[in-house]
Amino acid sequence: MSSNPVLAQLVRAPRLIPWRNWSGAQSCLPEARLAPKDLDELVQVIGRAPGKIRPVGSAHSFSALVPTDGTLLSLSNFTGLLSHDPQTLQAEFGAGTPMSRMGQALKEVGQGLSNMADIDYQTLAGAIATSTHGTGKQFPSYSAYVTGLQLVTPAGEVIECDSNHNPQVFNAARVSLGALGVVSKIRMQNRPAYRLREHQWIAKTEELLEDVEKHTRDNQHWEMLVVTHSDYALSMALNETTDPATPPISAEEEGGNEFVNLIETFDKYVSDFPDARRTLLNSLRHIASFDDRVGDSFDIYANVRTVRFNEMEYSVPAEHGPACLREIIKLITDKDLRTWFPIEYRYVKADDIPLSMFEGRDSCSISVHQHYQMDHHNFFAAIEPIFWKYAGRPHWGKLHTLNARNLQALYPRWQAFREVRQALDPGGKFLNAHLSSILGVSG
Repeated sequence: MSSNPVLAQLVRAPRLIPWRNWSGAQSCLPEARLAPKDLDELVQVIGRAPGKIRPVGSAHSFSALVPTDGTLLSLSNFTGLLSHDPQTLQAEFGAGTPMSRMGQALKEVGQGLSNMADIDYQTLAGAIATSTHGTGKQFPSYSAYVTGLQLVTPAGEVIECDSNHNPQVFNAARVSLGALGVVSKIRMQNRPAYRLREHQWIAKTEELLEDVEKHTRDNQHWEMLVVTHSDYALSMALNETTDPATPPISAEEEGGNEFVNLIETFDKYVSDFPDARRTLLNSLRHIASFDDRVGDSFDIYANVRTVRFNEMEYSVPAEHGPACLREIIKLITDKDLRTWFPIEYRYVKADDIPLSMFEGRDSCSISVHQHYQMDHHNFFAAIEPIFWKYAGRPHWGKLHTLNARNLQALYPRWQAFREVRQALDPGGKFLNAHLSSILGVSG
């Protein structure tokens, strides 16, 4: 051991391991990164942590929900199917279960999630904490399918919650932003296992918008990816089928990845020539073709995302979706804003959860993206006021600039959530700077 006391202290100091999210836009250097092995250890860790605690899942949130200089707490040991009921078609999972591992486990007991997002990298707890969603006018977010959960509070109390037991805590915890403690297990309402057919085609964006009612009525799940700086979009429809599964395809072909890669190439070489770029992008309709895919629901819903990006998403009242999208497209065209990622356009059914983006209203979710190596700040700043104009609510896991003063006006049951949070965590143990700002909690 060194005779130098300062050097000796440095040698004995714990090694700090940095954390970074999927896109690289969020990072921190926590004092501790812990993964309790079971419920008893989880309770002890929460009780003993000297400073702030933030739960972390798959690091797929773009907003600053996770960063802390205190303790990062992972539920990587709280995974897997814990129980299921063949009569009610409910199943309970460890809250740290990656959603990519839920589909096959459910299929083996004859169940399937009623809907899924187009990526499955998130953990179950992370997905419900941010009201993550798929698309379909008859389908709410993941959070609305939660029928029960176990919550470990900042005081170390283990609370079992459902609509009959601790209902106020249950309602708040279904979309909690990780501000109420740690959700350790979750029970979901499912349906019988099923297969889906995916059909994709390219059409003019304006024609798709004019026929929104038809597309959303005739298809269980419909969305479109609008190709910026062009007149066209990739339209995608998923519908239940009993047809046999089609052969697997490569990751590059899933969810329009090959299409997106081609758009990226055009941006690289012709972005300085707007007219030529529009002509080339419009010509994609002549060369792009998509074969229908059939497979287990969880294989069809979720796609491999081979290109990293940052994302901003707002949900506006469903009836305002087309008008909002048209304004965004016009702004990008008129200002020749530098971007090439398609704009994602989806529909989500209303729910009754206090901090859900879909509380009390059927919604249209519109997502804008920027390649992770390109500056997203100015691009998102130009577009965000359009979302505000239509009373948009930001996706909690994606980038936005609103604070509590703006947000509380958008959520009729805002105060109900605040009261539950204050009762469970009066000292703000589970808050970081971002949560303090968006929830309006000083200190």
